[in-house]
Amino acid sequence: MDEARFHTLIQRVRSGDEEAARELVRDYEPFIRRAVRLQLTDARVRRVFDSMDVCQAVLISFFTRAAEGRFDLHGPNDLVNLLMTMARNKASKKVRDERAGGRDVARLAAEPIEEREPAEEKATPSVIASVRELVGKAKELMSPDEWRLLELRNQGHDWAEIAAACGGTPEGLRKRLERGLSLVRERLPLDEAAI
Repeated sequence: MDEARFHTLIQRVRSGDEEAARELVRDYEPFIRRAVRLQLTDARVRRVFDSMDVCQAVLISFFTRAAEGRFDLHGPNDLVNLLMTMARNKASKKVRDERAGGRDVARLAAEPIEEREPAEEKATPSVIASVRELVGKAKELMSPDEWRLLELRNQGHDWAEIAAACGGTPEGLRKRLERGLSLVRERLPLDEAAI
């Protein structure tokens, strides 16, 4: 993917474009699943965790944080590296949590990897539905003014431009958006350990 197309795709994702989200999932989900499979090398652990479960959690975290403007991605390689890091961290956390909960994955019978992995790697309707639902819930939790601020930021406007368009001070508007995003983070099931 060339850089111009990549930046257009990221802008569309940040603005809540569902088709852009589907395109991103289709193009980048295989990298996430590969990172998870490489992290979960023990077949007994793989019986407990499916790479698709971790992949969905990573994508939900990514789309939420992308909407907040948290990532500074300069090209496709930056996105691949970010998603793979998130996947490795989330998979490692799941294994640690499983062991900390007193569960003994060693007692599970091992099974061949071929029986665990799906034949195809592609975007699933459940990932797309999860992203759509999460964006909808975030929009419900934020006021119309906060949502407009988020959209303007995602379109690449700086705070001075937004203040000129909406009224108020750049710092006051930035704080208003941060309060709205804090409420979303508090009320939606986002895993902060994904990064």
